Amino acid sequence: MAELSHVLQAAMRRRHLSVQGLADRTGIRTPRIRVFVQDGAEGPVHPTEQELRELADALDLPLTELLPGTLAGAPTG
Repeated sequence: MAELSHVLQAAMRRRHLSVQGLADRTGIRTPRIRVFVQDGAEGPVHPTEQELRELADALDLPLTELLPGTLAGAPTG
C-alpha cells in the first residue's frame, strides 16, 4: 500500500484540489490536511478514522487505500 502522503498528493493532483479545496470539501481543518499531505500517517498529527473516511469520500478513493496501513501505524490509547 502506498504511503498516505503520496496517495493524498496524487489524488489531489488528479482532482485539481488544493489543501484549502480539500478542507472545504471535508470540513477538516486546513492545517491538519497540510500535515497529512506533508508527513502522512507518520507525522506528529495522526488522522482519525473519520478523517480518513472523509478524505477518501472527497477524493473518490477506495477506503481501503487509506485505512488499513494508516490505522496500523497510529498510536493506540
